[in-house]
Amino acid sequence: MDNKEVKILFRFFSDVLEEWTVEILCAETIDSENGLYKLANIPFYASVSCDDIVFAEYDEDEEMLTYRKTIEHSGNSTIQVIVMDKNIVTNDLREIFNSLGCESEKLSERYFVIEVPKRLNYKPIRKILMDLEANEKIGYAEPNLAENHFY
Repeated sequence: MDNKEVKILFRFFSDVLEEWTVEILCAETIDSENGLYKLANIPFYASVSCDDIVFAEYDEDEEMLTYRKTIEHSGNSTIQVIVMDKNIVTNDLREIFNSLGCESEKLSERYFVIEVPKRLNYKPIRKILMDLEANEKIGYAEPNLAENHFY
């Protein structure tokens, strides 16, 4: 194992942004000869999750390591949240999910992503998301829902 941290470029069409976009994620090198890397952070837009093992290779046009495919899903899920109610403090919402065992990353006051770890039952977390959405507080998407979190 190389354990060297690298950056991997993801280029994809974002349904959230409704345009082609680029995101760069940190990863730990598992096997550089075979292009295997373990993602080390929660993606804002890419349809992968932290700890997924991906195949990436150097792309001459992009001039950096570029994602090609996911080799092994970690079992973690990534949930995207848009805060619709301007009276809600985003960090208060993040704290609710953090208290349930879900880390999150905030991009802006109105957008953050949640990581649901493999070990957690997603049902109670999803119920909170659904209630918040039904009350028009948030909108959410499940771009990378692990099999163990299907409902």
